[in-house]
Amino acid sequence: MKGSVISLDQFKGREAAARMVDGRLEDLLIAPKAGVLAPETLLRGKLGRPVKGLGGAFVDLPGGESGFLRQTKGLRPGAPVLVQVSGLGEPGKAVPLTTRLLFKSRYAIVTPDAPGLNVSRQISDAGRAKALAGIAKAAMQGADPALGLILRSACEDAEEDVIRADIARMRELAEAVRSDSDGPPEMLLDAPAPHLVAWRDWPAPDTLDEDAGSFRRHNVIEEIDALLRSDVALSGGASMVIEPTRALIAVDVNTGRDTSPAAGLKANIAAIRDLPRQLRLRGLGGQVLIDLAPFPKKDRQILEQSLRAAFRSDGRDTVLAGWTPLGNFELTRKRDRMPLREVLA
Repeated sequence: MKGSVISLDQFKGREAAARMVDGRLEDLLIAPKAGVLAPETLLRGKLGRPVKGLGGAFVDLPGGESGFLRQTKGLRPGAPVLVQVSGLGEPGKAVPLTTRLLFKSRYAIVTPDAPGLNVSRQISDAGRAKALAGIAKAAMQGADPALGLILRSACEDAEEDVIRADIARMRELAEAVRSDSDGPPEMLLDAPAPHLVAWRDWPAPDTLDEDAGSFRRHNVIEEIDALLRSDVALSGGASMVIEPTRALIAVDVNTGRDTSPAAGLKANIAAIRDLPRQLRLRGLGGQVLIDLAPFPKKDRQILEQSLRAAFRSDGRDTVLAGWTPLGNFELTRKRDRMPLREVLA
């Protein structure tokens, strides 16, 4: 099916959202089990003492959970602290936290302790940007000077009344949370559900299907089944295998039956172009080691350019570390989602 589709449904009894583009799955969100501290969860915790050598402090969270906070300057051990889950902790490790809270909606992001009024740079129309700046100034009139505001790119085509209402909701929520800073550890705001995130963060689709059974109608279930397998078919008969281990994500690229001189380069480029999507859909992050198909060493620059382009468009925090002595390529990617296998376990 040509065009983009956002499918809102339930999968295995949990809220789920999928974004398809030209019949291919581009993004997938499935609600985790109850009790999981997912990214964006906002809590009040109790700060522990700084840990020497780790550059931060542990934070007591509700339910006996423990988090780790690096931004401890000016904070007193034993005092309550407002924190937000910033990523996923590795197995057996504390949940990563931040004091840089974000109250995010489709049109507006309110930023406590980061004052200033900003309009997305993706809005290229100077007249529209100026009008939005005026809306932001009026909407934040009388607010706590510590509250900042960012108007997102979705504002470019939105009605002004809708933008004002969105800013007002986020401002009210931020003020309510900041006024509830004292007390024992407590969850103040749960992570947004998949349907809300789809509305908030995904581009407007050509088709929105929110009726029951939409996953089956748009072949989302078949795409999920493919994600639960290690093998990924690529163009030209090539393939790659993605295997998560405790220490890293191993990616092995194979040329298949193609024995032409350029087979290795073609397979590697195809794998690199699809790798960000595969990692995103599978919820994989951390250290990634890519064992590329054999290729001439002179082609390394071409592959590096392909890697930079692929992960730049992905929009996730990624560091391309470079080549290992054995000719593999290493990168690190932020853990911002639970692995799909764990979500469905």
